Amino acid sequence: MKTLRLLLAALALGSTLAATAGEAEIRKNLAARVPMLANVDEVRKAPMPGLWEVRHGFDIFYTDEQGNYLIQGNLIDVQARKNLTEERVEKLSAVDFDKLPMKDAFKIVRGNGKRRLAVFEDPNCGYCKQFERELKTIDNVTVYLFLYPVLGPDSTSKSRDIWCSKDKAKTWTDWMTASVKPETGNCDAAALQRNVEFGRKYNITGTPTLIFTDGTRTPGAIPAAQIEKQLTAAN
Repeated sequence: MKTLRLLLAALALGSTLAATAGEAEIRKNLAARVPMLANVDEVRKAPMPGLWEVRHGFDIFYTDEQGNYLIQGNLIDVQARKNLTEERVEKLSAVDFDKLPMKDAFKIVRGNGKRRLAVFEDPNCGYCKQFERELKTIDNVTVYLFLYPVLGPDSTSKSRDIWCSKDKAKTWTDWMTASVKPETGNCDAAALQRNVEFGRKYNITGTPTLIFTDGTRTPGAIPAAQIEKQLTAAN
């Protein structure tokens, strides 16, 4: 029995050393051949035998054991009917709702406010305005609104004016649903830059982006029926 345990331990160690050696060779070869991959974040074995995953930020590539070939695209498990690349990116960019920087958001409370939802939006985003019209019909929810000015300087200015207003929720709603331009505001608006940095870190690439309490993340101006469905599932 002792001999068997030693043999299994030796095999495990050999596998670990081989994986480490493979990772080192891939990093070295890709750095020499593909400058943009000189400092990749992670190299690990992919679900498909003989294939390695190379991660640079939220970009996923695949290569062979020597780093001689590079594949850019989705890895699909046809038997399980799963997009493994998409699932990997979703896992990497997952956001724990309870760890969102709520101090950099303002609240819009409707009804009893028991259900919770976080949304990243740009005040000049047409899809956001469409989404706000849908969201306005949802009751018994607390929306944590993160101003996310990514569409240019005017978005930053409007976001500052909204953030610095006396009633952020009303000023935001008036602008997004009735085109009532916010008055010029002046205050500490560092939260806006923190929101942009947070979004970059967690790969929030478009607005609106919804984050539900169960960690589900949904981009786009989804209809009220879908918002209700996801709120019910999450809360």
